[in-house]
Amino acid sequence: MTSPLPRLVVLVSGRGSNLQAILDAIATRELDAEIVGVFSDKPNAAGLLRVDESLRWSATPKDFATREHFDAALADAIEASRPDWVVCAGYMKILGDAFVRRFTGKLLNIHPSLLPKYKGLRTHERALEAGDAEHGASVHFVSAELDGGAVIAQAKIPVLAGDTPQTLAARLLPREHALYVEVLKLAVAGRLTERNGIALRDGAPIFSPLSPDVTENPLH
Repeated sequence: MTSPLPRLVVLVSGRGSNLQAILDAIATRELDAEIVGVFSDKPNAAGLLRVDESLRWSATPKDFATREHFDAALADAIEASRPDWVVCAGYMKILGDAFVRRFTGKLLNIHPSLLPKYKGLRTHERALEAGDAEHGASVHFVSAELDGGAVIAQAKIPVLAGDTPQTLAARLLPREHALYVEVLKLAVAGRLTERNGIALRDGAPIFSPLSPDVTENPLH
């Protein structure tokens, strides 16, 4: 019998701390959903061990003839889980255009910067190098552009004197976890959509597409 709960698929490449935050929120019924699969491009990813073996799928991209072949195999496996939302949680492999198109409108990612700042890697280091007074994380819809999809919500922390990339990352991480859970609560409640590159909450734009200075957004 199919569960009536919204179905989440989670993609991980590493330890899966955001995955654990989602699992914890489900366990306490803060998040009304179920995880129906955890997928990874790294068979030894620690995040896979956070769920039952029956929910795990992994494959190494180098074992496929092309990136497109790997993406297609991953997409087929995800589709078989019948997800309502596909959640990237520390998934470090760039998703190809065909994969993104296949799950458009239900593919989410969390990125450790205040987008549109610092797409890609080394975000904490780059924020410090720039002398930023604030740093943070963004949850966004995934588009074909790296870290370029519509921003849904952000969390900010101050940059403190003496911060290193490591201390900044450690202080931001609990805010990332809480932010992702809050966004997923909107998603599974049917309150979150995307249209023409704009994220909508209850049918209304969340951020103005005319302003490049996206700021922290109240989700309630």
